[in-house]
Amino acid sequence: MHYTDLPDFIHELVVLRPLSRSDAAAWYTYLTMPHVLDHTSWDLRSVDELMQKFDALESPDPASEMRLAIVLRDSGELVGTIGFHSVSPLHKTVEIAYDLAPAVWGKGIASTACSVVAEWGFSRLGAVRIQATVLDSNTRSARVLEKCGFQCEGLLRSFRMVRGRPRDFWIYSRLNPHSAVAET
Repeated sequence: MHYTDLPDFIHELVVLRPLSRSDAAAWYTYLTMPHVLDHTSWDLRSVDELMQKFDALESPDPASEMRLAIVLRDSGELVGTIGFHSVSPLHKTVEIAYDLAPAVWGKGIASTACSVVAEWGFSRLGAVRIQATVLDSNTRSARVLEKCGFQCEGLLRSFRMVRGRPRDFWIYSRLNPHSAVAET
């Protein structure tokens, strides 16, 4: 995906830019840390597996996944990603996903990025609904979504296989306040 209009993102520590293949090693490093991995559905065994994801990210298909890099302002080091997967132009829905390196947890980066990218999804993609699924053990991510105006809709039991085991996920959504459907 070629980004011509990145969201206006203001945070003192980080900026957004398109994610590139050169980010794969840094992304893999923090995604495979046990205290990160435990609360995600990632199942990576090598950086090569992560590289395959870039094929989808680079597709011109409007239904392809979109992902941005979250990088430190001063060094350009990758410390996170955020974007949309499960994009449905027909239904005007997307699923937001994000991850952060533990070194920057608790600094307001995830909630700022989530808010900005959700607004960008409503305005740029014309999304009516942005949803997120959160592994039931990931209380930090649930708090981020709630801070960003997402509402918990319920528990999806045995929703996804996570490293060989069925796991429960919470589903959250936020509706476009500018669409014909108003949030209740």
